[in-house]
Amino acid sequence: MFTILSLKNGIDNVRGFYSQGINAGLKAKDNDLAFIRSDEICDISAVFTTNNFQAAPIRHFKRYPKAFKTNFILINSKNANAMTGERGIKDIDTILNELKKNIPTIQNPVMSSTGVIGYTLPKEKIISAFKKFDFNSIDSNSAAKAIMTTDTFKKELSFKVILPDGKDFYIAAICKGAGMINPAMATMLCFIITDAEIPKKDMDELLQQSVKSSFDTISVDGDTSTNDTVMLLSNAKSKAYDKEAFKTVLNALTKELSLQILKDAEGSNKVVAFEVLNAATKKEAKKAATMLSNSLLVKTALFGEDPNWGRIASTIGASGIDAEEEKLTIKYDNITVFSKGSNKMDENIEKQALKVMQQDSFKITCDLDKGSSSYTAFGCDLSYEYVKINADYRT
Repeated sequence: MFTILSLKNGIDNVRGFYSQGINAGLKAKDNDLAFIRSDEICDISAVFTTNNFQAAPIRHFKRYPKAFKTNFILINSKNANAMTGERGIKDIDTILNELKKNIPTIQNPVMSSTGVIGYTLPKEKIISAFKKFDFNSIDSNSAAKAIMTTDTFKKELSFKVILPDGKDFYIAAICKGAGMINPAMATMLCFIITDAEIPKKDMDELLQQSVKSSFDTISVDGDTSTNDTVMLLSNAKSKAYDKEAFKTVLNALTKELSLQILKDAEGSNKVVAFEVLNAATKKEAKKAATMLSNSLLVKTALFGEDPNWGRIASTIGASGIDAEEEKLTIKYDNITVFSKGSNKMDENIEKQALKVMQQDSFKITCDLDKGSSSYTAFGCDLSYEYVKINADYRT
């Protein structure tokens, strides 16, 4: 049996990788430009936003040959380089070509951006900042801070996996995300690195599965960004790999990071699991749970700590799935507030439900009694003020 150990210092732990974040002048004083570099060429897998207007960095990535390898990622915050057309892609080429002059060993460098939509990159600032980098630095802390936008805390995780034969590998990630979150990934960037000797086909398969069970299940405000990106890089330096172990630790890493995004959501105080049980099909269970996690009506009720189950029932009914009020049961954690067409919300039950809603995290369960399929989506509360005035264009 394999062993998984949680470590400090994020991506600093992984063999053969280097990282750093600096201030390039995109922000007034905080770090805004970061790199992740490997001393060995890496296989890379990626999952991107489903938004039709994908940002220039994603379009640039897709112009590389299929199954290309890389050893360098450059990341900037403050500017999304989205909705910038062909010029946005050419700006990336200019920046990366200048980067190669600083590090001739770079192969197929990748760029990723997050920030305000609709503005071209300040190329000169980024290029002139290269001289500030120490490309042999191992500083996950500064890199994790450099990719933050509206985040209130940095997000980084690291694990060591010890296999039964005594060999081990490391996996780690830095991540950003706080707003414009929708169950089609989130307004987020996530860079996962490993020294596991994982086959490329396993990377592609396991990353897709992991994203679906983590980042694809969370919702803040129902919007889908132009820049959403999850990347997985492996330099295989450990010479160790076990598919089941890697799958387990990758899923744990992405799930924890997705929940950290919800905890950091703009205007949010609570993380709520929306569990739909006994739906007619898996598709319908997912549809209902996702609508609950997306509903602004539900989010504001959570913020107001209002145990009115009517907003939950109304959202399920509006989803268009196979559901009947005579079969529906709704629970706040283990407190039943509605059962088989009967309102259970007397004074005592309401007090118990209120206590549940005053917690930082809890579960709302909706049993449809129509089949055997289930799905859980994750959402958060939002203030009335946030819902009313949130009209910016940052990613």
